[in-house]
Amino acid sequence: MNDAPPPPPMPASDMPGIRVRILDLSGGAEEGIVEEVGPFPDAETANAFARRYVRDSMERCRAAGMAPQAVLDAWFAFGEDAEVLGAEGGWRSATELADFSQRKAKPADRDWRSLDPRLAGEEAEE
Repeated sequence: MNDAPPPPPMPASDMPGIRVRILDLSGGAEEGIVEEVGPFPDAETANAFARRYVRDSMERCRAAGMAPQAVLDAWFAFGEDAEVLGAEGGWRSATELADFSQRKAKPADRDWRSLDPRLAGEEAEE
């Protein structure tokens, strides 16, 4: 019988596979890192999750009638960014931020939950 304690949980930064790092832009988290989500089955799914997560974050910072620059300013002050790790050609928000700030997202553009691997077990139970 082995009385050794179980190994400690793996730090998120050591999580194998493709994952998405969520970054708190408000400065409330150490080094801005809130959490890492994954693993994702492929880069395409991780990229879509990250993109939708950022779109949702930006929409939560948008108020009616805000100019695009004001939306960006609010997002940089209070929003959350996401970056894909462990995949060649991972999505980066910088290439789309101006577009995101100029046009309001549709609900499907914000639906990161349907791609969240943490919720996959919950859907199976329902």
